[in-house]
Amino acid sequence: MVVRNILVALLFLACPAWGIAQDKTPDWRVQVDSLLSSHSYSDEMLLKLQNLPNIEVGKGISFEPQNHLYRMTMRFRMQNLLAFDLDDDFKQMKTQARVKRLRLRFDGYIFSPKLLYSIQLGFTPYDAKELPNGNVNIVRDAMIYYMPTNNFSLGFGQTKIKANRARVNSSSALQFVDRSIVNSEFNIDRDFGLFAEYYKPVYKRFNMALKGSITLGEGRNWAESDKGGFAYTGRVELYPLGRFKSLGDITEGDFEREDQVKILLAGAYSFNHHTTRLQGQNGAYIPNDEMRNLNSYFVDFIMKYQGFAFYTDFMGRKTGKPLFADQPGICVYNGNGVNIQTSYLFPKNWEIALRNSTLMPEKQIQKIVGYKTYNQTTLAVTRYLIGHSLKLQADASYNHKSEVLNPAYSRWQFRFQVELGL
Repeated sequence: MVVRNILVALLFLACPAWGIAQDKTPDWRVQVDSLLSSHSYSDEMLLKLQNLPNIEVGKGISFEPQNHLYRMTMRFRMQNLLAFDLDDDFKQMKTQARVKRLRLRFDGYIFSPKLLYSIQLGFTPYDAKELPNGNVNIVRDAMIYYMPTNNFSLGFGQTKIKANRARVNSSSALQFVDRSIVNSEFNIDRDFGLFAEYYKPVYKRFNMALKGSITLGEGRNWAESDKGGFAYTGRVELYPLGRFKSLGDITEGDFEREDQVKILLAGAYSFNHHTTRLQGQNGAYIPNDEMRNLNSYFVDFIMKYQGFAFYTDFMGRKTGKPLFADQPGICVYNGNGVNIQTSYLFPKNWEIALRNSTLMPEKQIQKIVGYKTYNQTTLAVTRYLIGHSLKLQADASYNHKSEVLNPAYSRWQFRFQVELGL
């Protein structure tokens, strides 16, 4: 009997490994049931064995009791990065060797499948750097959703604002080692508030999505604001040829190899009333306790077909008073930026991608930021082992700033990264 129990335990340990080695994770519960049916186990033992957590690479470890009153899926992921920055003469300027992201995530429902929750924590210095107001920055997402239908949801808590496509994409689902310089400057990141999403089929394959939020306007983990107003954000998404497979609109590349052309055209606008930070939800304090009204705008386009993917993103920011009289070296970044990127996924799950990003500050702040335009071109190669959950990435970037005030800046960057997630 003891030997038999040991064999059963080994079987359960081996089943997840079988799933990793195959293209599709098998239903190991069925295998276990068929094996155990030939042995004289008690009903209680069978129930316990069959109720062990479901494990699938890329989809986490899921727990759900027999009464279905709750469900919890636990996931983790990490990104280990090695990067080198070189000047125009290929002399080393900076080296990065670190765990860039280390995150733990919990998703599921409680009481009813219509009452959902999502929690994400980040533990590296990159994720948890101290905020200007001194608050700790470990909590990335903490959301409660009410989803009465499959097409409509209301959320309360802290999460990503649905504005530009590149920021909504998870950092685990990127084709490059990281997002672009344009996204870094203009994205409005996470915030705390009320969120709503609505998806609607319009005509035949034509679909539309409406997303909006009212948030504090100061960014994640800010807690309180005794001066500022709120941030109001709205986004419209159009899918003229139908929705992408497996949420392909929020994962880069065409890993699902769409058998028909799929397109997304989207636009978003955000008004941040009386923010106290230079980038709204990001950045340092605005000097002298001043406040600004920030207007941010975004346009996205995606096309995917049979392993080929094309993206272009246009975004920008505008405020009436970007300069500060007694702080000549500080400004709100008024200007625009554009990304163009394309990729192809080969049958062996090797992918090559090319991205060109350009920042274009307005004339009145060019002397403060130190350039007229800032262009970055990046070539990336990715080997997908288990989708976006386990992949090897390498990219090389060339940076060029026109009419630059300080020529001693990074001209070349080479990065290598391993992404691993459960």
